[in-house]
Amino acid sequence: MKITRWSMPLRYSAFILSVIGLLISVPLAFWAPGFLLLGVVALALVVLGLWDILQRRHTVSRNYPILAHVRYFLESIGPEIRQYFIQSDTDERPFSREQRTIVYQRAKNVLDKRPFGSQLDMAGEGFEWMDHSIRPLDIKDSDFRITIGAGREKPYSASVFNISAMSFGSLSANAILSLNEGAKTGGFYHDTGEGSISRYHREPGGDLVWEIGSGYFGCRNEDGSFSEEKFVENATLDQVKMIELKLSQGAKPGHGGILPGAKVTPEIAEARGVPVGEDVVSPPRHSAFSTPLELLEFVDRLRELSGGKPVGFKLAIGHPWEWFAIVKAMLETGRHPDFIVVDGGEGGTGAAPLEFINRLGMPLIEALLLVHNSLVGANLREHIAIGAAGKITSAFNIARILALGADWCNAARGYMFALGCIQALNCHTGRCPSGVATQDGVRSSKLDVADKSVRVANFHRNTMDALANLLGAAGLKHPSELGPEHIVRRVSKTTVHSYMDLYPFLEPGVLVSGGETHHSVFDKYWDDARADSFDPPSFIIKLRETKIH
Repeated sequence: MKITRWSMPLRYSAFILSVIGLLISVPLAFWAPGFLLLGVVALALVVLGLWDILQRRHTVSRNYPILAHVRYFLESIGPEIRQYFIQSDTDERPFSREQRTIVYQRAKNVLDKRPFGSQLDMAGEGFEWMDHSIRPLDIKDSDFRITIGAGREKPYSASVFNISAMSFGSLSANAILSLNEGAKTGGFYHDTGEGSISRYHREPGGDLVWEIGSGYFGCRNEDGSFSEEKFVENATLDQVKMIELKLSQGAKPGHGGILPGAKVTPEIAEARGVPVGEDVVSPPRHSAFSTPLELLEFVDRLRELSGGKPVGFKLAIGHPWEWFAIVKAMLETGRHPDFIVVDGGEGGTGAAPLEFINRLGMPLIEALLLVHNSLVGANLREHIAIGAAGKITSAFNIARILALGADWCNAARGYMFALGCIQALNCHTGRCPSGVATQDGVRSSKLDVADKSVRVANFHRNTMDALANLLGAAGLKHPSELGPEHIVRRVSKTTVHSYMDLYPFLEPGVLVSGGETHHSVFDKYWDDARADSFDPPSFIIKLRETKIH
Protein backbone atom coordinates (compact mmCIF):
# COMPACT_ATOMS: atom_id res chain seq x y z
CA MET A 1 0.00 0.00 0.00
CA LYS A 2 1.48 3.29 -1.16
CA ILE A 3 1.16 6.28 1.17
CA THR A 4 1.27 9.76 -0.38
CA ARG A 5 1.97 12.79 1.72
CA TRP A 6 -0.89 15.32 1.75
CA SER A 7 0.05 18.87 0.83
CA MET A 8 -1.91 22.10 0.59
CA PRO A 9 -1.99 23.41 -3.03
CA LEU A 10 -0.13 26.68 -3.52
CA ARG A 11 -3.29 28.32 -4.82
CA TYR A 12 -4.68 28.23 -1.27
CA SER A 13 -1.64 30.03 0.11
CA ALA A 14 -3.37 33.43 0.49
CA PHE A 15 -6.23 31.83 2.41
CA ILE A 16 -3.91 29.79 4.67
CA LEU A 17 -1.72 32.81 5.39
CA SER A 18 -4.87 34.77 6.32
CA VAL A 19 -5.92 32.03 8.74
CA ILE A 20 -2.41 31.94 10.28
CA GLY A 21 -2.40 35.72 10.54
CA LEU A 22 -5.75 35.64 12.34
CA LEU A 23 -4.59 32.94 14.79
CA ILE A 24 -1.39 34.84 15.58
CA SER A 25 -2.88 38.32 15.82
CA VAL A 26 -5.69 37.43 18.26
CA PRO A 27 -3.45 36.47 21.25
CA LEU A 28 -0.86 39.14 20.35
CA ALA A 29 -3.58 41.79 20.46
CA PHE A 30 -3.83 41.28 24.24
CA TRP A 31 -0.11 42.00 24.52
CA ALA A 32 0.12 44.78 21.91
CA PRO A 33 -3.16 46.46 20.86
CA GLY A 34 -1.60 47.36 17.51
CA PHE A 35 -2.08 43.75 16.40
CA LEU A 36 -5.83 44.25 16.60
CA LEU A 37 -5.80 45.97 13.20
CA LEU A 38 -3.90 43.04 11.71
CA GLY A 39 -6.50 40.73 13.21
CA VAL A 40 -9.37 42.67 11.67
CA VAL A 41 -7.72 42.55 8.21
CA ALA A 42 -6.94 38.85 8.59
CA LEU A 43 -10.51 38.11 9.69
CA ALA A 44 -11.92 39.96 6.67
CA LEU A 45 -9.68 37.94 4.36
CA VAL A 46 -10.62 34.67 6.05
CA VAL A 47 -14.32 35.48 5.64
CA LEU A 48 -13.71 36.36 1.99
CA GLY A 49 -11.77 33.13 1.46
CA LEU A 50 -14.49 31.01 3.07
CA TRP A 51 -17.09 32.71 0.88
CA ASP A 52 -14.99 31.98 -2.22
CA ILE A 53 -14.65 28.29 -1.28
CA LEU A 54 -18.33 27.78 -0.39
CA GLN A 55 -19.97 29.73 -3.24
CA ARG A 56 -20.70 27.83 -6.47
CA ARG A 57 -20.96 30.51 -9.17
CA HIS A 58 -17.26 31.23 -9.81
CA THR A 59 -14.97 28.23 -10.26
CA VAL A 60 -11.85 30.37 -10.34
CA SER A 61 -12.73 31.83 -6.92
CA ARG A 62 -13.28 28.34 -5.48
CA ASN A 63 -9.92 27.17 -6.80
CA TYR A 64 -8.06 30.36 -5.91
CA PRO A 65 -9.72 31.84 -2.80
CA ILE A 66 -8.75 35.47 -2.24
CA LEU A 67 -6.17 35.40 -5.07
CA ALA A 68 -8.95 35.33 -7.67
CA HIS A 69 -10.01 38.83 -6.61
CA VAL A 70 -6.59 40.17 -7.56
CA ARG A 71 -7.17 38.77 -11.05
CA TYR A 72 -10.66 40.28 -11.25
CA PHE A 73 -9.33 43.68 -10.21
CA LEU A 74 -6.52 43.66 -12.77
CA GLU A 75 -8.98 42.53 -15.43
CA SER A 76 -11.34 45.38 -14.54
CA ILE A 77 -8.65 48.02 -15.08
CA GLY A 78 -7.25 46.31 -18.18
CA PRO A 79 -8.69 48.92 -20.61
CA GLU A 80 -7.14 51.75 -18.61
CA ILE A 81 -3.78 49.96 -18.39
CA ARG A 82 -3.74 49.43 -22.16
CA GLN A 83 -4.92 52.98 -22.88
CA TYR A 84 -2.44 54.76 -20.63
CA PHE A 85 0.64 52.51 -20.63
CA ILE A 86 0.57 50.04 -23.55
CA GLN A 87 -1.35 51.50 -26.49
CA SER A 88 0.78 53.55 -28.88
CA ASP A 89 -0.11 57.09 -29.88
CA THR A 90 -1.40 55.92 -33.26
CA ASP A 91 -3.46 52.83 -32.32
CA GLU A 92 -7.11 53.62 -33.17
CA ARG A 93 -9.15 51.67 -30.59
CA PRO A 94 -11.58 53.26 -31.16
CA PHE A 95 -9.69 56.59 -31.27
CA SER A 96 -5.92 56.88 -31.00
CA ARG A 97 -4.18 59.01 -28.41
CA GLU A 98 -2.99 61.24 -31.27
CA GLN A 99 -6.58 61.78 -32.44
CA ARG A 100 -7.80 62.57 -28.95
CA THR A 101 -4.87 64.85 -28.22
CA ILE A 102 -5.42 67.03 -31.28
CA VAL A 103 -9.03 67.59 -30.19
CA TYR A 104 -7.98 68.41 -26.61
CA GLN A 105 -5.35 70.87 -27.81
CA ARG A 106 -7.62 72.65 -30.26
CA ALA A 107 -10.44 72.76 -27.73
CA LYS A 108 -8.14 74.30 -25.15
CA ASN A 109 -6.72 76.68 -27.78
CA VAL A 110 -3.17 75.56 -27.07
CA LEU A 111 -0.29 74.70 -29.39
CA ASP A 112 -1.24 71.81 -31.68
CA LYS A 113 2.06 71.50 -33.54
CA ARG A 114 4.21 68.32 -33.56
CA PRO A 115 8.01 67.93 -33.51
CA PHE A 116 10.40 65.63 -35.37
CA GLY A 117 8.11 64.39 -38.13
CA SER A 118 5.18 62.02 -38.47
CA GLN A 119 4.72 58.93 -36.29
CA LEU A 120 2.60 57.30 -39.01
CA ASP A 121 3.92 54.54 -41.25
CA MET A 122 3.81 56.26 -44.63
CA ALA A 123 4.99 53.09 -46.36
CA GLY A 124 2.19 51.06 -44.80
CA GLU A 125 -0.82 49.85 -46.76
CA GLY A 126 -3.81 52.16 -46.27
CA PHE A 127 -1.80 55.34 -45.58
CA GLU A 128 -3.54 58.35 -47.11
CA TRP A 129 -2.50 61.89 -47.92
CA MET A 130 -3.72 65.01 -49.72
CA ASP A 131 -1.92 66.37 -52.78
CA HIS A 132 -0.70 69.96 -52.53
CA SER A 133 -0.21 72.65 -55.15
CA ILE A 134 2.90 74.49 -56.24
CA ARG A 135 0.65 77.58 -56.20
CA PRO A 136 -0.88 77.60 -52.70
CA LEU A 137 -3.45 80.16 -51.56
CA ASP A 138 -3.75 82.17 -48.36
CA ILE A 139 -7.35 81.74 -47.18
CA LYS A 140 -8.37 84.46 -44.74
CA ASP A 141 -11.88 83.29 -43.81
CA SER A 142 -12.39 79.71 -42.62
CA ASP A 143 -16.13 80.06 -41.96
CA PHE A 144 -17.01 77.61 -44.72
CA ARG A 145 -20.75 77.21 -45.29
CA ILE A 146 -23.20 75.53 -47.66
CA THR A 147 -26.87 76.23 -48.33
CA ILE A 148 -29.32 73.40 -47.59
CA GLY A 149 -32.84 73.62 -48.96
CA ALA A 150 -32.14 76.23 -51.62
CA GLY A 151 -35.46 77.20 -53.18
CA ARG A 152 -37.45 76.34 -50.06
CA GLU A 153 -39.15 79.00 -47.97
CA LYS A 154 -36.57 78.80 -45.20
CA PRO A 155 -33.21 77.52 -46.49
CA TYR A 156 -30.39 77.06 -44.01
CA SER A 157 -26.77 78.16 -44.33
CA ALA A 158 -24.87 75.43 -42.50
CA SER A 159 -21.25 75.13 -41.46
CA VAL A 160 -19.38 72.27 -43.10
CA PHE A 161 -18.62 70.85 -39.62
CA ASN A 162 -21.37 70.36 -37.02
CA ILE A 163 -22.37 68.40 -33.91
CA SER A 164 -23.84 65.02 -34.75
CA ALA A 165 -26.88 63.43 -33.09
CA MET A 166 -26.54 62.83 -29.33
CA SER A 167 -29.68 62.82 -27.19
CA PHE A 168 -30.30 64.33 -23.79
CA GLY A 169 -30.45 61.17 -21.75
CA SER A 170 -27.41 59.70 -23.44
CA LEU A 171 -25.54 62.89 -22.56
CA SER A 172 -25.89 64.86 -19.36
CA ALA A 173 -27.70 68.16 -19.04
CA ASN A 174 -24.43 70.08 -18.65
CA ALA A 175 -22.99 68.37 -21.72
CA ILE A 176 -26.02 69.40 -23.80
CA LEU A 177 -25.82 72.96 -22.48
CA SER A 178 -22.12 73.14 -23.32
CA LEU A 179 -22.57 71.76 -26.83
CA ASN A 180 -25.39 74.12 -27.69
CA GLU A 181 -23.69 77.17 -26.21
CA GLY A 182 -20.55 76.26 -28.16
CA ALA A 183 -22.58 75.84 -31.36
CA LYS A 184 -24.17 79.27 -30.83
CA THR A 185 -20.79 80.89 -30.26
CA GLY A 186 -19.18 79.17 -33.25
CA GLY A 187 -22.08 79.50 -35.68
CA PHE A 188 -22.69 75.81 -36.40
CA TYR A 189 -25.56 73.47 -35.70
CA HIS A 190 -26.33 71.01 -32.93
CA ASP A 191 -28.28 67.84 -33.81
CA THR A 192 -30.66 66.95 -30.99
CA GLY A 193 -30.51 63.18 -31.42
CA GLU A 194 -33.77 61.22 -31.35
CA GLY A 195 -34.41 62.15 -27.69
CA SER A 196 -35.97 65.38 -29.01
CA ILE A 197 -35.56 68.98 -27.88
CA SER A 198 -34.93 69.37 -24.16
CA ARG A 199 -34.87 72.53 -22.08
CA TYR A 200 -31.08 72.26 -22.18
CA HIS A 201 -31.07 72.44 -25.98
CA ARG A 202 -33.24 75.53 -25.90
CA GLU A 203 -31.65 77.51 -23.07
CA PRO A 204 -28.46 78.64 -24.90
CA GLY A 205 -30.28 79.33 -28.19
CA GLY A 206 -27.87 77.66 -30.62
CA ASP A 207 -29.07 76.38 -34.00
CA LEU A 208 -30.79 72.98 -33.80
CA VAL A 209 -31.42 70.19 -36.24
CA TRP A 210 -34.33 68.25 -34.76
CA GLU A 211 -33.89 64.52 -35.26
CA ILE A 212 -37.06 62.42 -35.24
CA GLY A 213 -36.70 58.69 -34.74
CA SER A 214 -39.17 55.83 -34.78
CA GLY A 215 -40.30 56.69 -31.24
CA TYR A 216 -41.45 60.15 -32.45
CA PHE A 217 -40.18 61.72 -29.25
CA GLY A 218 -41.40 65.28 -28.94
CA CYS A 219 -44.13 64.66 -31.53
CA ARG A 220 -45.95 61.51 -30.40
CA ASN A 221 -49.39 60.52 -29.29
CA GLU A 222 -49.90 58.44 -26.17
CA ASP A 223 -49.83 55.24 -28.24
CA GLY A 224 -46.44 56.17 -29.74
CA SER A 225 -47.78 57.22 -33.15
CA PHE A 226 -46.84 60.48 -34.88
CA SER A 227 -48.66 63.64 -33.76
CA GLU A 228 -48.87 66.50 -36.27
CA GLU A 229 -50.01 68.96 -33.60
CA LYS A 230 -47.03 68.32 -31.33
CA PHE A 231 -44.67 68.28 -34.29
CA VAL A 232 -45.74 71.79 -35.28
CA GLU A 233 -45.09 73.09 -31.75
CA ASN A 234 -41.41 72.12 -31.96
CA ALA A 235 -40.76 72.37 -35.69
CA THR A 236 -41.84 76.00 -35.89
CA LEU A 237 -39.45 77.16 -33.17
CA ASP A 238 -37.03 79.73 -34.59
CA GLN A 239 -34.15 77.79 -33.09
CA VAL A 240 -34.98 74.69 -35.15
CA LYS A 241 -33.38 75.16 -38.55
CA MET A 242 -33.90 71.73 -40.13
CA ILE A 243 -35.82 68.49 -39.54
CA GLU A 244 -33.97 65.17 -39.79
CA LEU A 245 -35.92 61.91 -39.98
CA LYS A 246 -33.80 59.06 -38.61
CA LEU A 247 -34.26 55.87 -40.60
CA SER A 248 -31.26 54.16 -39.02
CA GLN A 249 -27.97 54.98 -37.32
CA GLY A 250 -24.52 53.59 -37.98
CA ALA A 251 -23.81 52.20 -34.53
CA LYS A 252 -26.92 50.04 -34.30
CA PRO A 253 -28.94 50.01 -37.53
CA GLY A 254 -32.24 48.19 -37.40
CA HIS A 255 -32.22 48.24 -33.61
CA GLY A 256 -34.87 49.90 -31.48
CA GLY A 257 -34.48 50.19 -27.76
CA ILE A 258 -36.06 50.44 -24.35
CA LEU A 259 -35.37 53.25 -21.92
CA PRO A 260 -36.14 51.72 -18.50
CA GLY A 261 -38.69 53.61 -16.45
CA ALA A 262 -36.13 54.20 -13.69
CA LYS A 263 -34.19 56.42 -16.12
CA VAL A 264 -37.22 58.37 -17.33
CA THR A 265 -36.79 61.45 -15.15
CA PRO A 266 -39.20 64.39 -15.29
CA GLU A 267 -36.79 66.29 -17.55
CA ILE A 268 -36.37 63.39 -19.99
CA ALA A 269 -40.13 62.77 -19.94
CA GLU A 270 -40.73 66.45 -20.69
CA ALA A 271 -38.41 66.41 -23.71
CA ARG A 272 -39.67 63.13 -25.14
CA GLY A 273 -43.35 63.55 -24.38
CA VAL A 274 -43.64 60.34 -22.36
CA PRO A 275 -44.89 59.50 -18.84
CA VAL A 276 -42.42 59.85 -15.97
CA GLY A 277 -41.11 56.57 -14.60
CA GLU A 278 -42.54 54.31 -17.32
CA ASP A 279 -40.56 52.20 -19.79
CA VAL A 280 -40.20 53.92 -23.16
CA VAL A 281 -40.06 51.73 -26.26
CA SER A 282 -38.34 52.96 -29.41
CA PRO A 283 -39.40 50.50 -32.12
CA PRO A 284 -36.95 49.32 -34.79
CA ARG A 285 -38.90 50.95 -37.63
CA HIS A 286 -41.31 53.81 -38.29
CA SER A 287 -45.07 53.49 -38.10
CA ALA A 288 -45.83 56.66 -40.13
CA PHE A 289 -44.78 55.06 -43.43
CA SER A 290 -43.98 51.62 -44.81
CA THR A 291 -42.94 52.16 -48.44
CA PRO A 292 -40.51 54.48 -50.25
CA LEU A 293 -43.41 56.45 -51.70
CA GLU A 294 -44.97 56.91 -48.26
CA LEU A 295 -41.59 58.00 -46.87
CA LEU A 296 -41.35 60.83 -49.40
CA GLU A 297 -44.96 61.83 -48.74
CA PHE A 298 -44.11 62.01 -45.04
CA VAL A 299 -41.02 64.14 -45.75
CA ASP A 300 -43.12 66.56 -47.81
CA ARG A 301 -45.74 66.72 -45.06
CA LEU A 302 -43.09 67.53 -42.43
CA ARG A 303 -41.74 70.31 -44.63
CA GLU A 304 -45.23 71.77 -45.02
CA LEU A 305 -45.99 71.56 -41.30
CA SER A 306 -42.64 73.17 -40.38
CA GLY A 307 -43.32 76.20 -42.55
CA GLY A 308 -40.94 75.35 -45.36
CA LYS A 309 -37.83 74.41 -43.41
CA PRO A 310 -35.36 71.94 -44.99
CA VAL A 311 -36.34 68.34 -44.25
CA GLY A 312 -34.21 65.29 -44.86
CA PHE A 313 -33.35 61.93 -43.44
CA LYS A 314 -30.43 60.10 -41.90
CA LEU A 315 -29.62 56.49 -42.66
CA ALA A 316 -26.95 53.85 -42.47
CA ILE A 317 -26.78 51.83 -45.68
CA GLY A 318 -27.69 48.16 -45.47
CA HIS A 319 -29.53 46.34 -48.28
CA PRO A 320 -28.69 48.35 -51.42
CA TRP A 321 -32.06 47.64 -53.07
CA GLU A 322 -33.86 49.46 -50.24
CA TRP A 323 -31.84 52.60 -50.87
CA PHE A 324 -32.36 52.24 -54.63
CA ALA A 325 -36.10 51.96 -53.99
CA ILE A 326 -36.05 55.37 -52.29
CA VAL A 327 -34.17 56.89 -55.25
CA LYS A 328 -36.67 55.38 -57.68
CA ALA A 329 -39.51 56.85 -55.62
CA MET A 330 -37.87 60.26 -56.00
CA LEU A 331 -37.69 59.81 -59.76
CA GLU A 332 -41.28 58.58 -60.00
CA THR A 333 -42.87 61.32 -57.88
CA GLY A 334 -40.57 64.29 -58.32
CA ARG A 335 -40.42 64.53 -54.53
CA HIS A 336 -37.12 64.51 -52.72
CA PRO A 337 -35.60 65.38 -49.35
CA ASP A 338 -33.55 68.53 -49.05
CA PHE A 339 -30.66 66.60 -47.54
CA ILE A 340 -29.49 63.13 -46.63
CA VAL A 341 -27.08 62.39 -43.77
CA VAL A 342 -25.10 59.21 -44.33
CA ASP A 343 -24.14 57.53 -41.06
CA GLY A 344 -21.20 55.15 -41.28
CA GLY A 345 -21.17 51.75 -39.62
CA GLU A 346 -18.25 52.93 -37.48
CA GLY A 347 -20.53 55.40 -35.70
CA GLY A 348 -20.54 55.52 -31.91
CA THR A 349 -23.28 55.08 -29.37
CA GLY A 350 -23.72 54.92 -25.62
CA ALA A 351 -24.82 51.29 -25.70
CA ALA A 352 -25.30 48.66 -28.41
CA PRO A 353 -24.74 44.92 -28.82
CA LEU A 354 -21.17 44.01 -29.80
CA GLU A 355 -22.25 42.44 -33.09
CA PHE A 356 -24.08 45.63 -34.07
CA ILE A 357 -21.08 47.83 -33.29
CA ASN A 358 -18.54 45.63 -35.06
CA ARG A 359 -20.35 43.83 -37.86
CA LEU A 360 -23.56 45.57 -38.91
CA GLY A 361 -23.91 48.45 -41.32
CA MET A 362 -21.81 49.70 -44.22
CA PRO A 363 -18.71 51.77 -43.30
CA LEU A 364 -18.89 55.46 -44.12
CA ILE A 365 -16.74 55.59 -47.26
CA GLU A 366 -18.62 52.81 -49.05
CA ALA A 367 -22.01 54.10 -47.86
CA LEU A 368 -21.27 57.68 -48.91
CA LEU A 369 -20.08 56.56 -52.34
CA LEU A 370 -23.23 54.52 -52.90
CA VAL A 371 -25.51 57.43 -51.96
CA HIS A 372 -23.53 60.00 -53.93
CA ASN A 373 -23.27 57.79 -57.02
CA SER A 374 -26.98 56.95 -56.92
CA LEU A 375 -27.99 60.59 -56.84
CA VAL A 376 -25.51 61.50 -59.58
CA GLY A 377 -26.67 58.63 -61.77
CA ALA A 378 -30.30 59.65 -61.24
CA ASN A 379 -29.65 63.36 -61.97
CA LEU A 380 -30.73 64.23 -58.41
CA ARG A 381 -27.43 65.21 -56.82
CA GLU A 382 -27.76 68.96 -57.45
CA HIS A 383 -31.09 69.03 -55.61
CA ILE A 384 -30.03 67.09 -52.49
CA ALA A 385 -27.24 68.03 -50.08
CA ILE A 386 -25.30 65.20 -48.43
CA GLY A 387 -23.93 65.19 -44.89
CA ALA A 388 -21.69 62.46 -43.50
CA ALA A 389 -20.90 61.25 -39.99
CA GLY A 390 -18.34 58.74 -38.74
CA LYS A 391 -15.09 59.20 -36.74
CA ILE A 392 -14.41 62.83 -37.69
CA THR A 393 -11.79 64.51 -35.49
CA SER A 394 -9.48 66.47 -37.80
CA ALA A 395 -9.41 68.67 -40.88
CA PHE A 396 -8.01 65.81 -42.97
CA ASN A 397 -10.91 63.57 -41.88
CA ILE A 398 -13.27 66.27 -43.16
CA ALA A 399 -11.34 66.81 -46.41
CA ARG A 400 -11.29 63.13 -47.40
CA ILE A 401 -15.04 62.73 -46.81
CA LEU A 402 -15.89 65.90 -48.74
CA ALA A 403 -13.63 64.68 -51.54
CA LEU A 404 -15.81 61.58 -51.86
CA GLY A 405 -18.99 63.56 -52.40
CA ALA A 406 -20.29 64.90 -49.08
CA ASP A 407 -21.18 68.57 -48.69
CA TRP A 408 -20.58 68.68 -44.94
CA CYS A 409 -19.55 66.51 -41.99
CA ASN A 410 -20.92 65.88 -38.52
CA ALA A 411 -19.02 64.60 -35.49
CA ALA A 412 -20.28 63.21 -32.20
CA ARG A 413 -17.32 61.70 -30.37
CA GLY A 414 -15.00 64.47 -31.56
CA TYR A 415 -17.14 67.03 -29.77
CA MET A 416 -17.37 64.72 -26.75
CA PHE A 417 -13.57 64.88 -26.54
CA ALA A 418 -13.85 68.68 -26.68
CA LEU A 419 -16.11 68.43 -23.62
CA GLY A 420 -13.42 66.47 -21.77
CA CYS A 421 -14.33 62.84 -22.60
CA ILE A 422 -11.30 60.61 -21.91
CA GLN A 423 -12.58 57.53 -23.80
CA ALA A 424 -13.08 55.61 -20.57
CA LEU A 425 -15.63 53.43 -22.41
CA ASN A 426 -18.14 53.69 -19.56
CA CYS A 427 -20.92 55.39 -21.56
CA HIS A 428 -23.32 52.48 -21.03
CA THR A 429 -22.77 52.26 -17.26
CA GLY A 430 -23.74 55.78 -16.19
CA ARG A 431 -20.33 56.14 -14.51
CA CYS A 432 -18.72 58.48 -17.03
CA PRO A 433 -15.72 60.00 -15.18
CA SER A 434 -15.89 63.23 -17.17
CA GLY A 435 -19.60 63.86 -16.55
CA VAL A 436 -20.42 63.79 -20.28
CA ALA A 437 -22.34 60.54 -20.88
CA THR A 438 -24.19 60.11 -17.60
CA GLN A 439 -27.37 61.10 -15.78
CA ASP A 440 -25.58 60.94 -12.42
CA GLY A 441 -26.17 64.44 -11.10
CA VAL A 442 -23.05 64.43 -8.93
CA ARG A 443 -20.76 63.43 -11.80
CA SER A 444 -22.35 65.71 -14.40
CA SER A 445 -22.41 68.74 -12.07
CA LYS A 446 -18.62 68.79 -12.17
CA LEU A 447 -18.71 69.57 -15.92
CA ASP A 448 -18.34 73.35 -16.06
CA VAL A 449 -20.61 74.70 -18.81
CA ALA A 450 -18.89 78.08 -19.10
CA ASP A 451 -15.50 76.43 -19.69
CA LYS A 452 -16.59 73.50 -21.86
CA SER A 453 -18.79 75.55 -24.18
CA VAL A 454 -15.76 77.67 -25.04
CA ARG A 455 -13.79 74.51 -25.75
CA VAL A 456 -16.50 73.26 -28.10
CA ALA A 457 -16.38 76.52 -30.04
CA ASN A 458 -12.56 76.49 -30.02
CA PHE A 459 -12.43 72.95 -31.41
CA HIS A 460 -14.73 73.92 -34.28
CA ARG A 461 -12.90 77.14 -35.09
CA ASN A 462 -9.40 75.67 -34.94
CA THR A 463 -10.44 72.65 -37.01
CA MET A 464 -11.92 74.98 -39.63
CA ASP A 465 -8.68 76.99 -39.60
CA ALA A 466 -6.74 73.76 -40.15
CA LEU A 467 -9.08 72.86 -43.03
CA ALA A 468 -8.48 76.30 -44.55
CA ASN A 469 -4.73 75.68 -44.38
CA LEU A 470 -5.13 72.30 -46.08
CA LEU A 471 -7.28 73.78 -48.81
CA GLY A 472 -4.89 76.67 -49.32
CA ALA A 473 -1.95 74.29 -49.61
CA ALA A 474 -3.88 72.40 -52.31
CA GLY A 475 -4.64 75.62 -54.19
CA LEU A 476 -8.37 75.48 -53.39
CA LYS A 477 -10.64 78.24 -52.09
CA HIS A 478 -13.56 76.29 -50.60
CA PRO A 479 -14.27 72.74 -49.43
CA SER A 480 -16.80 72.36 -52.26
CA GLU A 481 -13.86 72.25 -54.68
CA LEU A 482 -12.48 69.08 -53.10
CA GLY A 483 -12.72 66.01 -55.29
CA PRO A 484 -11.45 62.42 -55.40
CA GLU A 485 -8.40 63.55 -57.33
CA HIS A 486 -7.05 65.31 -54.22
CA ILE A 487 -6.77 62.32 -51.86
CA VAL A 488 -4.28 59.49 -52.42
CA ARG A 489 -4.05 56.07 -50.74
CA ARG A 490 -1.21 53.58 -50.65
CA VAL A 491 -2.58 50.17 -51.60
CA SER A 492 0.76 48.32 -51.44
CA LYS A 493 4.43 49.02 -50.79
CA THR A 494 4.90 50.01 -54.43
CA THR A 495 1.45 51.19 -55.55
CA VAL A 496 -0.63 54.27 -54.77
CA HIS A 497 -3.94 55.45 -56.23
CA SER A 498 -5.99 58.61 -55.95
CA TYR A 499 -9.59 58.20 -54.87
CA MET A 500 -10.52 59.01 -58.48
CA ASP A 501 -8.79 55.84 -59.67
CA LEU A 502 -9.48 53.76 -56.59
CA TYR A 503 -13.28 54.13 -56.43
CA PRO A 504 -15.90 53.91 -59.19
CA PHE A 505 -17.90 57.05 -59.95
CA LEU A 506 -21.05 57.05 -62.05
CA GLU A 507 -21.64 59.37 -64.97
CA PRO A 508 -24.49 61.89 -64.51
CA GLY A 509 -27.85 60.46 -65.55
CA VAL A 510 -26.57 56.98 -66.35
CA LEU A 511 -29.23 55.30 -64.19
CA VAL A 512 -32.11 57.02 -65.99
CA SER A 513 -30.66 56.71 -69.47
CA GLY A 514 -30.05 52.98 -69.15
CA GLY A 515 -26.32 53.28 -69.85
CA GLU A 516 -23.55 51.07 -68.50
CA THR A 517 -22.65 51.74 -64.87
CA HIS A 518 -19.64 49.40 -64.68
CA HIS A 519 -20.57 48.98 -61.04
CA SER A 520 -21.64 45.54 -59.82
CA VAL A 521 -24.04 46.73 -57.10
CA PHE A 522 -26.00 48.88 -59.54
CA ASP A 523 -25.91 46.22 -62.23
CA LYS A 524 -27.27 43.62 -59.81
CA TYR A 525 -29.96 45.53 -57.88
CA TRP A 526 -30.98 48.78 -59.61
CA ASP A 527 -33.37 47.38 -62.21
CA ASP A 528 -35.27 45.26 -59.68
CA ALA A 529 -35.72 47.99 -57.04
CA ARG A 530 -39.31 49.27 -56.76
CA ALA A 531 -40.58 52.69 -55.74
CA ASP A 532 -43.61 51.20 -54.01
CA SER A 533 -41.84 48.64 -51.83
CA PHE A 534 -38.75 47.96 -49.75
CA ASP A 535 -39.07 44.25 -50.53
CA PRO A 536 -36.01 42.49 -51.95
CA PRO A 537 -35.81 41.50 -55.62
CA SER A 538 -37.38 38.18 -56.56
CA PHE A 539 -34.01 36.48 -57.07
CA ILE A 540 -33.01 37.42 -53.52
CA ILE A 541 -36.26 35.98 -52.17
CA LYS A 542 -35.53 32.73 -54.00
CA LEU A 543 -32.03 32.60 -52.54
CA ARG A 544 -33.50 32.84 -49.06
CA GLU A 545 -35.53 29.71 -49.67
CA THR A 546 -32.52 27.45 -50.20
CA LYS A 547 -28.95 26.89 -49.06
CA ILE A 548 -27.97 25.95 -52.63
CA HIS A 549 -26.60 29.17 -54.13
